[in-house]
Amino acid sequence: MANDIVIRGELRKGRKVLVMVHGRGATAADILSLAVYLPVKEFTLVAPQAPDQTWYPFSFLAAVPQNEPYLSTALKTLDDVVEKVAAAGIVATDVYFLGFSQGACLTLEYCTRNARKWGGVIAFTGGLIGDVLDGERYSGDFEGTPVYIGTSDPDPHVPVERVYESEAVLRRLGAKVTVEVIKGMGHTIVQKELDQAIMILSGTR
Repeated sequence: MANDIVIRGELRKGRKVLVMVHGRGATAADILSLAVYLPVKEFTLVAPQAPDQTWYPFSFLAAVPQNEPYLSTALKTLDDVVEKVAAAGIVATDVYFLGFSQGACLTLEYCTRNARKWGGVIAFTGGLIGDVLDGERYSGDFEGTPVYIGTSDPDPHVPVERVYESEAVLRRLGAKVTVEVIKGMGHTIVQKELDQAIMILSGTR
């Protein structure tokens, strides 16, 4: 696997995997630092690193062509991770995703374009990508995959309306979605959100 993907633990059959996707201006090491707050002792952690610390140049609300070819490259990076994990004999139901901000948007976009029964999806402040949400981009069946989206009201980058629009798309594809809108939280991650992530990762939601 490429040098710009950090792996903590062993990729082998029977292991669970948490794919952790950092935000704009951050690093793989930054998102991996969240692991100390999560029940991931039995997980292998995989964190890709975006070139120049940015997955795509413009807002996630920009028209999709404006963020190309960077968006397609970013999605391909996650696809490469998933393929590598599958080649190690790890099934999709043991693969979990977690992202923050731009990483949360990328995580939701990838998982919804490739909907299947994943272990779980955790998005700390994010939504599906594009000026409008084109249903033709999204396909598959989440088969009840637990999805959590936490966000602030207001948030300087992610409108609450887009969070709800994203929730509707995920639900149509069979995801079991929990949205938590926290008044005045700011563009950060708080304990209430971590509590929801803990439930997904521990299999209690």
